[in-house]
Amino acid sequence: MSIENLIDDFSFLESWEDKYKYLIELGNALPRFSDEQKVDEWKISGCQSQVWIIPHFDNNHFYFEGDSDAIIVRGIIAVVLEIFKDKSAQEILDIDVEEIFDKLGLREHVSSNRRSGMLSMVDKIRFYAQSSLKG
Repeated sequence: MSIENLIDDFSFLESWEDKYKYLIELGNALPRFSDEQKVDEWKISGCQSQVWIIPHFDNNHFYFEGDSDAIIVRGIIAVVLEIFKDKSAQEILDIDVEEIFDKLGLREHVSSNRRSGMLSMVDKIRFYAQSSLKG
């Protein structure tokens, strides 16, 4: 699935109840982390729920795994991971995430605490990208 497909899917759904259900479906599709993966090194600070994101770098592109203890947050993680999937470090830094969140309607329909956590996830992913550019 691409971010364009996600935007299309979200725009097709009429009510925010349906969109939340879709977020939950996206989150349920993520593999669960083992206890060994749920370590402080991968934990995202600034999230009300517990969130872990593990970066992987292969052939100059990143991909990420993520998990949370909260259902809706797992869906938000799925969206964030899709935004940054298979991107180079520079592409990650260049993405206008706020524009994508607006197109998905996440900015206005997600609580301020979840939005803050979402931005913390983005900040951490950008940190990984920036760190890889420094060598």
